[in-house]
Amino acid sequence: MKRLILFFFLILLIDYTTNAQDWILGPFVKSKLNPVVSPDSSFRFFDPIKKDSVQWQKADVFNPAAIVMNNKVYLFTRCEDNPFAGIGGRTSRIGLCESDDGIHFKKNPLPVLFPRDDQFKKYDYPGGCEDPRVVSVNDTFFVMLYTSWNWKIARLSVAFSKNLIHWEKKSIAFLKYKNGKYKNTFTKSASIITELKNDKLTAAKINGKYWMYWGEHFVNLAWSDNLYDWNPIEENNELKHIMDPRPGKFDSRLTECGPPAIITKRGILLLYNGKNAANTNADYNLPEGIYSVGEALFDINYPARLLARTDTCILKPTQPREITGQYAAGTTFAEGLVYFKNRWFLYYGMADSFVGLAVSD
Repeated sequence: MKRLILFFFLILLIDYTTNAQDWILGPFVKSKLNPVVSPDSSFRFFDPIKKDSVQWQKADVFNPAAIVMNNKVYLFTRCEDNPFAGIGGRTSRIGLCESDDGIHFKKNPLPVLFPRDDQFKKYDYPGGCEDPRVVSVNDTFFVMLYTSWNWKIARLSVAFSKNLIHWEKKSIAFLKYKNGKYKNTFTKSASIITELKNDKLTAAKINGKYWMYWGEHFVNLAWSDNLYDWNPIEENNELKHIMDPRPGKFDSRLTECGPPAIITKRGILLLYNGKNAANTNADYNLPEGIYSVGEALFDINYPARLLARTDTCILKPTQPREITGQYAAGTTFAEGLVYFKNRWFLYYGMADSFVGLAVSD
């Protein structure tokens, strides 16, 4: 009898362990053709602020957003101009490229989002427009969340487009919330919650509202009725931490939101970028300061409730371009995820210098 009870207990334990992990997306295998997008000094652009021609992607091309339209993959890449300036001291513009197979890309000759001499100049110049995430609202309307960087404060910003090429800057995401309470607070890295419709990740509504995870040092949640005025979730009049770094783990220094989150049968899946600490909190199985990718699962009925997260990273720097570049400590920084040709394509920044690809069947 005892043996029979032990047998059934082991069966239940195995079944629980399997089910506890079946929410994870992957495994992802890196492309042997990495990098799939690289800098190119031959591309020139007449800067409307400098009134001069600049080599707008001479230094680095990285941290891509991704979207599928017309059976093609479109990447929106962060492109930096001056290779002699340090991290944070360059001007970033967002470029566009397209691919029939998700691997080989053709670049648009001009950037599609960049600092202009307009009402947003005070927010996104001279640092530029950084780290986009793009989602479809329908087949003819798209929203981009990106970082405006003026070399002083990074602010989460919003732009709309009807064709992926011409973008209208709409707002600083939290500008109107409580009369600008977070106007001058560092805000970045937004992952709008989506659902897979006709093989496309499309902005989803939960309880009649749009939602997004966002944040760098911790993860917060925000909601919106119109996709450009966002309301962060607070607790005791402060930003609520719904996911924090963990001592001894790959995300011991920070948890930065990655590609758009996805509604699944198990819950809301969020891929995020974890940075390893450089002190006693570090995961000693990884180099200090390294960026790797993890996954988290949230409750579909209560998106602020964390259900599970990976104890170890699902993607980390191993290829030469991922450990030698602008961020030499090592970086696989995921920002773009699409379902394309019956596979998941994950696009990421390689050491803040190139665009890499990993694929899951």
